[in-house]
Amino acid sequence: MSNPQISGGTMSMYTGFTRLCKGITVVLVGGHIVVQILPSALSYLALIPAKTIPFAWNLITAGYTEQSIYGLVISTIGLLFVGKLLEPIWGSREFLKFIFVVNFLTSVCVFITAIALYYITTQEIYLYMPVSGFQGVLSGFLVGIKQILPDQDLSLLKIKAKWLPSLALLVSIIISFFTTESASYLPTMIFGTYIGWIYLRYWQRKPETKRRGDPSDEFAFSTFFPEFCRPVINPLATIFERMLCGRRSEMSDESGGYTLGSTTLPGSDPIEASRRRERGARALEERLAAERLAATGRADKTEENATENV
Repeated sequence: MSNPQISGGTMSMYTGFTRLCKGITVVLVGGHIVVQILPSALSYLALIPAKTIPFAWNLITAGYTEQSIYGLVISTIGLLFVGKLLEPIWGSREFLKFIFVVNFLTSVCVFITAIALYYITTQEIYLYMPVSGFQGVLSGFLVGIKQILPDQDLSLLKIKAKWLPSLALLVSIIISFFTTESASYLPTMIFGTYIGWIYLRYWQRKPETKRRGDPSDEFAFSTFFPEFCRPVINPLATIFERMLCGRRSEMSDESGGYTLGSTTLPGSDPIEASRRRERGARALEERLAAERLAATGRADKTEENATENV
């Protein structure tokens, strides 16, 4: 009697994936197959800073080209499961826009960093190391979860969802001390996290309010760090925020306002940010309830079939 219910509950985890996420998964699988069959294609699809000027398209294609089967598995699983949560809340168009912007700007940042490191160290490895993979966008997705469901408890990890981006980066940095391949993914994850936060903090348009971004203190840059670090992080974040987003931060009338460090600027609307998190939590509860209902229905149907067979 319990086996059908367990089977139904397990199956419900693997259903409900959006069509857009399935389509992007096909792109990731296709990119991996291409570089496995034609290794020379990696020179045209991956981000190789020395070749980016003539092959500028690799700023886009690099994010969809997985070189290893492990990276492909992690990327597809992360895309399908996180996309099932974020896309219904953001909408398909905004979800696709987020992927494109984070992927492209992450590649641009990695390119600029590689060129700078080459001129500083004169080591050509920074110019010719192929960098590719979907991990930058996945890191941005974790920032989206932090924004929408910050206080959601993750029983498996014993932490709240708001710490997912920080934990992912911390683990990646620790692993980088024990592997030589970290240069191919760590910068992408760091920039993917930061660009994802920049997008959600300042650029994401809210059609219901005609405003952009999330100015709440709960989504400030310092919240990625432990409490004892924030007195140091806040002044630094304020400097970089004024350098990179100063003009946009001044447009409080148009965008609804932002915060510099821990100070809320005029026009900010933390109530809207709170409502957004409530919608995220409600959407998650509705999806879980629907999956439980579907699992129960399948279990009842299986039990009826078993009874008829007997």
